[in-house]
Amino acid sequence: VQLQASGGGSVQVGGSLRLSCTASGLTFDDYGMGWFRQAPGKERELVARISWNGDSTYYADSVKDRFAISRDNAKNTVDLQMNSLKPEDTAVYYCAGKAGGSVRYNYWGQGTQVTVSS
Repeated sequence: VQLQASGGGSVQVGGSLRLSCTASGLTFDDYGMGWFRQAPGKERELVARISWNGDSTYYADSVKDRFAISRDNAKNTVDLQMNSLKPEDTAVYYCAGKAGGSVRYNYWGQGTQVTVSS
């Protein structure tokens, strides 16, 4: 199983980035997907998650109304559109997959750096 994240980079405050995660080696629509982030010196936190069919989403309060998670089961991808970026959004972002009924995320991508500068 492989989760390949891409789309990170450097952007100024107020800018936008779109992260994408492509999954292989698994039956993608058996998995809920999430985006996490970890900033230096901080614990990893869940940013957003989406159910296997896209009907249900969750966002951390810190990103509500700015970020949007979506998935395309035909392409085995899950995206995170990030708008109105703030310096506090700076972190390494990870995509992860959780099998139905699993408590923990089973698979993790390698992470992509997002840096927001003022």
